[in-house]
Amino acid sequence: MPLDPQIQALRDERARSGEPPLYLLTVGQARDADLAAIRAAGGSPRALYGVEDRKIPGPDGVLPVRVYRPSGEAQLPVLLYFFGGGWTLGSIDTADVVCRTLAAEAGCLVVSVGYRLAPENPFPAAVHDCHAALRWVAAHADEIGGDPARLAVGGDSAGGNLAAAVTLLARDRGRTALAGQLLVYPNTDQLAGAAPTGDGEGDGDSADPYLFNHHSVAWYARHYLRDPADAADPLASPLRAADLSGLPPALVITAEYDPLRDQGEAYARRLAEAGVPVEATCYPGMAHGFFAMAGAVDAATTANLQAARHLRRCFGLPDAD
Repeated sequence: MPLDPQIQALRDERARSGEPPLYLLTVGQARDADLAAIRAAGGSPRALYGVEDRKIPGPDGVLPVRVYRPSGEAQLPVLLYFFGGGWTLGSIDTADVVCRTLAAEAGCLVVSVGYRLAPENPFPAAVHDCHAALRWVAAHADEIGGDPARLAVGGDSAGGNLAAAVTLLARDRGRTALAGQLLVYPNTDQLAGAAPTGDGEGDGDSADPYLFNHHSVAWYARHYLRDPADAADPLASPLRAADLSGLPPALVITAEYDPLRDQGEAYARRLAEAGVPVEATCYPGMAHGFFAMAGAVDAATTANLQAARHLRRCFGLPDAD
């Protein structure tokens, strides 16, 4: 189907503004432009019972985290959320609206993790930061009012990649059991990520400069990977992992007009083949980034609510009224 009219309107506004694609900017300029764009389309942040910024120990210094609490109830399940931005852009602030929505709708604590960014801190720094945050939450859940027996990880784009990588580490190191994972248009294969699919269906073969495209994917990968050989590492490319069995139930959300669509769908298939319970949904007419656009795109709200329902099931909570 063609681009959704709301996505088309955002795309056309970008064209009229004359703003260059992020991949033609410096990293600093791109970070500022990314935050501004997300705030413009994100909508109003949900009011919650409490939001607290904290510092926790990381592998190489302290890590900032933001804890979103939907109620005063103790022993709430916990979602660790990793923001998107190609491992190069993004921050706790760029994920603020999404985290507030997920906390309110899923009835869980959300801990947003301020992992280190590339190119200053290339692969695998972000993976290890996110895994360290998971281990800290598991050990200190009582301190923040969480339930260490009900933990999940999730994220969008690069954050989805990090969530998938963290599930592999948690399984292989055997220290932390996870109840679920939420992967929103995740990058799962660095070896294929920058290549157009060429299937003519409106996903990765698009080079439209006003949408996230395969040039964007290549720009982020150049900043993130220390060496092209890192692309084969399962912690950079979870689709390349030899074994995906024993991972937590997953929701994989993809977008029709997204160069990452094929690899997200391939990862969902690999999970299912490995016996992992999987729900996979491709949102028609959508482009990469739509999940954070609830202020401008109706499908973002639908996807946010789908994510919350998945989390509630993983946590053993009843569906919200």
